[in-house]
Amino acid sequence: MMAAVVRGRHRLEDAPPWILDDPIALELVGPSWRDMAASSDARYSRELGRQLRAAIALRSRYAEHRLELGHFRQYVLLGAGLDSFGWRRPDLLGPLRLFEVDHPASQAWKRERMDELGLAASEHQVFAPVDFEVESLRDGLDAAGFEWEGPTLFSWLGVVPYLTIDAVETTLRTITGCRSGSEVVFEYGLAQPFMDDLGREFVTGFSRVATYVGEPLRTGGGWSPAEAEKVVERCGLRVVDHPSRYDLIGRYFSGRADGLRPWSVSQLMAAAVP
Repeated sequence: MMAAVVRGRHRLEDAPPWILDDPIALELVGPSWRDMAASSDARYSRELGRQLRAAIALRSRYAEHRLELGHFRQYVLLGAGLDSFGWRRPDLLGPLRLFEVDHPASQAWKRERMDELGLAASEHQVFAPVDFEVESLRDGLDAAGFEWEGPTLFSWLGVVPYLTIDAVETTLRTITGCRSGSEVVFEYGLAQPFMDDLGREFVTGFSRVATYVGEPLRTGGGWSPAEAEKVVERCGLRVVDHPSRYDLIGRYFSGRADGLRPWSVSQLMAAAVP
């Protein structure tokens, strides 16, 4: 819900051109989005709020850009949450099958919101409820009709910091069972020495909130970019794009008059099945 609120606020509060245009996010959350936004504003500085909006919009934009660059037949959202790709991007959905993987309770709530809003699922949109406490990702995808021989892009955003390293590596190794050339867009938390002061401010405050709501951050103190590459490579994947924050600013934020920039808290990577 919080991620969806941030994506929606980017459209409301930042000047176009938007990094990601998500007109559905706030509708999916419902009226409570205003209270969540007010709580965030009370907790973080204005500039940190701007960087948060930029970063959350950027990660989805980056994943969808990788999707446009490749020749994929399947798109898997791991921890789909309130992602609205299935309605925002009909231009990409047509040739694809979209698999939304999420906890059964979270996914059921989203589908209730879809019914309330009259948002019909496309024939290309598949919901795969998976409780990782009792079921593997492979089994969950098999049950949803996933084709392991089909070229696939996995989008794994905003999830890894909440998982143990064992869980992260198990998921990455599962992805290696896909056809060669399949990819995963992978977001991980940076270790604090790689953050600026605003990044450290966010992590210090947010870690307390995450623990309070029962979703503690688990991947230690985050990783260096070199450590993240080692994790991916020892799981059998090949790093194909690992842009720094400044690389991403150059790709997606150049020429902006408002100085909007993403935060230094996390980094994105694309890795492929050899």
